[in-house]
Amino acid sequence: MTPIRIFSTAGPLILAAIIAYPAASLAQTTTTPQRPAAPAKPATAEPQPAKPQAKPQAKPQAKPAATAPAAAPKPAAASDQPTLLGQYGDWGAYSASPGGKKICFTLAKPGSSQTNPPNRPRDPAYLFISSRPAEKVKEEVSVIIGYPFKPNSEATAAVGSAAFTMYTQNDGAWVKNAAEEAKLVDAMRKGADVVVKGESGRGTKTTDTFSLKGISQALDRVDKECK
Repeated sequence: MTPIRIFSTAGPLILAAIIAYPAASLAQTTTTPQRPAAPAKPATAEPQPAKPQAKPQAKPQAKPAATAPAAAPKPAAASDQPTLLGQYGDWGAYSASPGGKKICFTLAKPGSSQTNPPNRPRDPAYLFISSRPAEKVKEEVSVIIGYPFKPNSEATAAVGSAAFTMYTQNDGAWVKNAAEEAKLVDAMRKGADVVVKGESGRGTKTTDTFSLKGISQALDRVDKECK
C-alpha cells in the first residue's frame, strides 16, 4: 500500500498514512523490535487529514495464485477517512475506522526544520501518537520524516535532556525500546518541545522541532475516544 497524501482543514498540512506495509517490505525487518500496525477525515469542500504510519511487522509474502486475475484497486471507504475530534494548540486529534477497527491519534507538524547541508528538499514531516484498541496498542509514537532514512540508521526524539532512540524503516521511525514509549509520552506532556533528528539515505542530516503546546489536551481527547 502506498502512502496516502491528504490535506487538513487546519492548514496546508500534507499527511501520510499507511495502514500496513506490503509483505515484501515487512520481510526485510529482521533486526528491529516488532509491534503491530496504525490512521485520515470525511470529504469536505476543502482538502483533508490522514493517519499515522503503522509500525512494520515481519511476515512472509504470500504468492498469488497463478490463475488468479489481478484485482482492481478499491476506493477508500468513508470510514477510512479521519474525523477531526478537535484542534488543541499545535496538535490535532483524530479518529478513523479502517476495516471496521477504530483508530485514534493526535499529530503535529514541526514548527522548525533544518537540514545539514542546508536547504535540502524533502517532503513534510509529521509526529503521531496513536491508539488502536483492537490491538491493545495505546499511545504509540511514530514519525513520518519526509524522506527515506539511511538504511540501518537510527533516529532520536529528545525532550529536554531526555533522549529516546528510534529505529527506522523507509520514511518512518518508531521508539526502539517499547518500554520507554510511555516515558517519552509522559515527557512530551510535561515538555515545551520535542526535537527529532535523523539522516537520509543521501547523508542529509535533519533536525525537526515540534511544539508540545496542546498535546496533553489532544491526548486526553484521543484517550476518551479510544478507551
